[in-house]
Amino acid sequence: MTTDDKMLVHCVWEHNKNDSLIYSSNVIGAFTRGASKEEALGKMEREIESYFLWTGETPPSSIEMIIIQESVTNLSISDADSEVLFETEKMDLSIEEYERLKALVLKSAKDFLSLYNSFPDKNQSVLPIRKTFYGTAPRTASEMYVHTKNVNEYYWGEIGLDVSNDGTIVENRIRGFEELEARGNFLSGKVYKGSYGEEWSIP
Repeated sequence: MTTDDKMLVHCVWEHNKNDSLIYSSNVIGAFTRGASKEEALGKMEREIESYFLWTGETPPSSIEMIIIQESVTNLSISDADSEVLFETEKMDLSIEEYERLKALVLKSAKDFLSLYNSFPDKNQSVLPIRKTFYGTAPRTASEMYVHTKNVNEYYWGEIGLDVSNDGTIVENRIRGFEELEARGNFLSGKVYKGSYGEEWSIP
């Protein structure tokens, strides 16, 4: 929402004790993390600016944040785990909004693949070993790429689609959209119950 180049960013606050994740529900894909709500919110203006530059748009000259939804969780959100479903993700999409979000998802995959391919040594890291709820955190370019690519099957599966992790991250995301569109009803805000009791939707 913009007014005279001022943007009101609708924020969803997910937290576990002091750990906080702040997502924007009207700039889908923009999020920040912090040891407190204030720390995470303090990063949001720069995140929004970076997001608009990434999409090729001009950032708004003024940004204001408002928290419109709060979710308390027991998950390890400091390790990037999350279970919140935005209220806006339960609403049907227009075909125009669907195509816009689809284009951003595919752009993200293409940019990620380009970044991965730019690493001269994909198996080196200066990061320390760190344990998370899902095992050892990825440290090398290769590990990060494989980890990100191989959530494809799981994510599509949570909304009832059988899509493999075969191919590049771009190829398997395209395949997921093809399966979704072939099934039909892909503009629906229907909420699915996932394999761990979490809620999922297409938007």
